[in-house]
Amino acid sequence: MENESTIDRILRRGAAAPRNEFDGDQLDLEARDSLRRVAGLSTELQDISDVEYRQLRLEKVVLIGVWGSGTLTDAENGLRELAALAETAGAEVLDGLLQRRNFPDPATFFGKGKAQELKELVASLGADTVIANAELAPSQRRALEDAVQVKVVDRTAIILDIFAQHAKSREGKAQVELAQLEYLLPRLRGWGESMSRQAGGQAAGGVGIGSRGPGETKIELDRRRINTKMSKLKREIIDMKQARDIKRSKREKNNEPQVAIAGYTNAGKSSVLNRMTKAGVLVENALFATLDPTVRQHATPDGRGYTIADTVGFVRQLPHQLVEAFRSTLEEISHADLIVHVVDGTDPDPMGQIRTVHEVISEVEASSIQELIVFNKADLLSDEDQVRLRGLVPGSLLISARTGLGFEELEAKIAELLPKPDVEFVGVVPYSRGDLVSRAHLSGKVLELEYVEAGTRLKALVKQDLAAELQQFATQP
Repeated sequence: MENESTIDRILRRGAAAPRNEFDGDQLDLEARDSLRRVAGLSTELQDISDVEYRQLRLEKVVLIGVWGSGTLTDAENGLRELAALAETAGAEVLDGLLQRRNFPDPATFFGKGKAQELKELVASLGADTVIANAELAPSQRRALEDAVQVKVVDRTAIILDIFAQHAKSREGKAQVELAQLEYLLPRLRGWGESMSRQAGGQAAGGVGIGSRGPGETKIELDRRRINTKMSKLKREIIDMKQARDIKRSKREKNNEPQVAIAGYTNAGKSSVLNRMTKAGVLVENALFATLDPTVRQHATPDGRGYTIADTVGFVRQLPHQLVEAFRSTLEEISHADLIVHVVDGTDPDPMGQIRTVHEVISEVEASSIQELIVFNKADLLSDEDQVRLRGLVPGSLLISARTGLGFEELEAKIAELLPKPDVEFVGVVPYSRGDLVSRAHLSGKVLELEYVEAGTRLKALVKQDLAAELQQFATQP
């Protein structure tokens, strides 16, 4: 019973995602739920003897993890998150095992004794898959499979599988496929004739004719096909990025401030966007429900227009293949004037969520952008927890996308932090101060320009700091 109570604590999940009139029709949910299993990668690899990244047919799984540094609570939180990932991918989680050791075993991830214990647990529960809370080396996965006699997959494979299920747009599907192929490439396996090489003369035992191998091996062919497909996908993503850049440049040309909603997966980012703009974005109590960014127009309480973008969520140990593949999508964050960082207030480790998001924001070179941290799901928090969260991050806000709590304060804070509207300048700038005219072109919007004897007659919308420098040359109304 003690073991059961521990795993119950590890695997505890929240209730179904709350729905309200801001969340749209949720029409994608039925289609998404019908695709809990996904076909293998369409790269003509089905006839390979064995492929490390195989089709994930997750049914009944056991979770494993290594508790190295940190507290037991941290390790249990890691398994709880892995359980959420497995359930989102369509698995039924039966149990979990943690081993206390400084580093994973280089051969089998778990130590020899723990691997035997895992084998007995898997057999007694009737599990068909073991999921490791780490990215396993190909040799580790093979050795652990040999030890426990069931399929073993790692955390990265699960995340990639979820992304494959949830990708909807052409760009999203291309980004996911690229990440899958990068993961697959070093994990190809084969044996027997598929591993044969060209041979002749002494290399063929002196027989020569009739004993030579087929030349390029099957694995080499597959590897070349994958590299070719990856090159094609990268070109396609670059082309799609250009279309996204054009849309973004149009927004920038209109001098519209841009807000990006960022945060941990399942923190409630889409719910916040729906509550603010009635965008009707799919909301689901699952990890990585949103992969494709959604941009909507909105306005501050005083009438200033801006765009607000929902972005893909982050998770601890997000596979580097996904960060690279989704770099063009994450640029919605790096081009924003303000990042609204949504944090799940009910998570047992909210500061861990914040650190993870900051790491990814740093990777896309957006650390210098102004940030507003918002703790969501405040309606589920006690008064003591609310006070504790406000103390963790001074200046943060508490909101509830389900009830609307705190949204007036959120909208007012966004209006305060966004760049102030441009100031109209009309005047004649001396030719000796051509630098001011140049800055008006670069950072402002020039409406009229005329060269007269006294200098450059200028009518432009400029930022407040430049307006202060131009004030001495303004024409009196």
